[in-house]
Amino acid sequence: MAKAKVAKRPTRDEFVLEEIGNQLSEAKLENSEIVLTVWGWEESVRGQIAAMDSRTGRVHIQSNGAITKVPFMDIMKVDYPRD
Repeated sequence: MAKAKVAKRPTRDEFVLEEIGNQLSEAKLENSEIVLTVWGWEESVRGQIAAMDSRTGRVHIQSNGAITKVPFMDIMKVDYPRD
């Protein structure tokens, strides 16, 4: 039985990861609303950062009372909503 081939997460260098980390930290400090583009997810995630868990490597995004936990390594892009 062969496993189905799953596309691998694109690799990013340490500078890109550091920039994403800085953007997330700044958004958390300012309680800004952000839009995350997440690898492997069809829809982007929008909301405010409730917590950043260094133990599990997940960013907790709160939107409309619900919390979505996004793995840091799957975050491809951080944007600010335009509306």
